Amino acid sequence: MNKVEIESFLKSFFLFFTSLSILIAIVYYISFSKSVQTLDESILSQMRLCSYDLKCEQFSLDFIDVTEKKKLATLYKDINGLTSFYPIPNSEKFLLSFNLSQKDYLKEIQLLKEKLYLEVFGVLIIIFILSILFSVYALYPLRNALLLTQEFIKDILHDFNTPLATLRLNSSMLKKELGNNDKVQRIELGVKNILDLQEHLRSYLQNSSIQKEEFDLKELIQTRVNFIQTNYPEIDFFVDIKNIKLFTNKEAFTRIIDNLINNAAKYNKTNGSVKIVYRDKYLKIIDTGKGIKNPKKIFDRFYKEQERGIGIGLHIVKKLCEELNIKITIDSELGLGSTFTLGLSQLTTR
Repeated sequence: MNKVEIESFLKSFFLFFTSLSILIAIVYYISFSKSVQTLDESILSQMRLCSYDLKCEQFSLDFIDVTEKKKLATLYKDINGLTSFYPIPNSEKFLLSFNLSQKDYLKEIQLLKEKLYLEVFGVLIIIFILSILFSVYALYPLRNALLLTQEFIKDILHDFNTPLATLRLNSSMLKKELGNNDKVQRIELGVKNILDLQEHLRSYLQNSSIQKEEFDLKELIQTRVNFIQTNYPEIDFFVDIKNIKLFTNKEAFTRIIDNLINNAAKYNKTNGSVKIVYRDKYLKIIDTGKGIKNPKKIFDRFYKEQERGIGIGLHIVKKLCEELNIKITIDSELGLGSTFTLGLSQLTTR
């Protein structure tokens, strides 16, 4: 199961198991209260019988003065245990007192609790098994939908190959006819970018294990800036990074950087700037763009504040950051620009 399926399974299991456990706890609490009440009634009945034949070893017998005005055949509970009072034939001065010590009474309660605990434990095991079965059953529609979506996207990625191959072939022919040309070069860079995105998406769908490698942060950033700035000649790019080594998946990290720098340039002002700065194990992408109205929603799937795009790029960035154990935050102000911050403390080797 992938992360989405595991998360769905755990949430379904927790909801089902917790709900039934709370319900069972309430039922058994009521049952225990009734059992204690039944025990008290049984003890009172035994005391009543003892008042006739006085044959009751479990109770202590005593006499009290009638002036204490105790209710007859009524069970009293206090720190001394359970006590009940009965009249003595041919006596108007004294009453019989039967007492079950607190220690003996607590033993009876403990027996009830032990029986209750065994029943609850058995029921919880059954609920646990049922929760697993329920969660697995509830997961099937989601899993089928995910598989169907993945197959659909894979088919689209496969269909991309024909038009991309045509673009690459015709751009190569144009390059031979026109020689070195900025427009042809941009077409080639655009095609290469689509191929990279296609490969990242295919890897993401396959949920392949992340292969880590060590690489130089400054070299990677400078390479991606050189690649991206050809599409935004009116934007000034600044890179302020020391020689820092990272140890993580290079392709996924490149995808994150490309998306953030591209957005910083795409939604910037005319003659604006994009700064990529590394300080104290934090990488910041700072732009002078339009700013973001709802920074908290910017990583939600399909959320967008501009007509351009489909609102999925930053959602993928967020997912990739989670995969690489990178903390990403945003600080934005309308009309002034935005700053995306990547925490690289767990990726830095030196």
